[in-house]
Amino acid sequence: MGMTMGTVICALGGLAGAVFALPFRGIKDMHYESYWLVYAVFGLVIFPLLLAGVTCPRLFDVIGNAEGATLARCIGFGALWGLGGLTWGLMIRYLGIGLGLAIGCGLCSATGTLIPPIVTGHAGDLFRDTSAVVTFVSVLVSLVGIVFVGLAGKLKEGELDEAAKKKAVAEFDFKKGLLVALFSGIASAGMNFGLQGGASMETAARLCGTDAKWIGLPVLVVVLWGGFVVNAAWCLWQNQKNRSFSDYCIQISNLKSHRGLAMMLAGLAGVIWACQFVCQKVGEPAMGEMRYISFAVVMGSCVMFSSLLGIMLGEWRGTGRKTRVMLAVGLGVLALSIVLAAVAKTF
Repeated sequence: MGMTMGTVICALGGLAGAVFALPFRGIKDMHYESYWLVYAVFGLVIFPLLLAGVTCPRLFDVIGNAEGATLARCIGFGALWGLGGLTWGLMIRYLGIGLGLAIGCGLCSATGTLIPPIVTGHAGDLFRDTSAVVTFVSVLVSLVGIVFVGLAGKLKEGELDEAAKKKAVAEFDFKKGLLVALFSGIASAGMNFGLQGGASMETAARLCGTDAKWIGLPVLVVVLWGGFVVNAAWCLWQNQKNRSFSDYCIQISNLKSHRGLAMMLAGLAGVIWACQFVCQKVGEPAMGEMRYISFAVVMGSCVMFSSLLGIMLGEWRGTGRKTRVMLAVGLGVLALSIVLAAVAKTF
């Protein structure tokens, strides 16, 4: 049951990744860079640090005693993810939750899952035995599902008139959104590079008495530090450029106001977002030697849940039968990929 349980936990992480942006929809009269910084403070610093501090008895010893090369690798890849994460929100603005996350997560899943074993010289592990092959196939199947969802999005772009597109997604722009998604999806794979690059910290956390399911959280904390620096620098630069520093003063002085609500919604979005990678690191120990596909499970389930959410939000309303069939096939294939990953150890 270890592989199945680990897969389910990672899939729950995908659910968190699919819904994290919903609180943003309730934010009014606040600059994008301001609420994105609040999201980053809560999601990239406060929540992960508090959770890791509670579950790891000697968190700062684990991080402080880590080798400089390990810290640099985790922070550096976190910063790379930060560059992709900056445009993740823009991708959703231009493509909508369903289509945006489908394309972004697809690229992120492919690069983040398959490249690490190859560059570390463990490509052979992908085909070590029948279980490994089934696991690898589950990753490929998830990518096929993501392609179908993306094709459905392209068909949608050609079917709806401009008014219908804007009604579902206010700033819908497929070409601009696709360019943003290409950059964001590939750069965001840095998250998994960083999460898989802190094995020594996980060992140290275990020796300090940390329960096995929580040993990956110190690594997550460090990776997110790199992402936070990039996000914070960009947000503050935009605050200066747009003269939007007053957003923070108004929110802090009157949390009961509409802008105060915006601050809480942005913080909630950050906490929900962080839960996807908390779930990944918690689910990995249960997956054992197949842990390298945890990222693919998170991304694949994120696409599946985000597409379902997009349907619920009316983002696919008014599309033709062919488009809806394409979307349904994509969702079915994604569900199949998760099932294959869960049962791979039985082969």
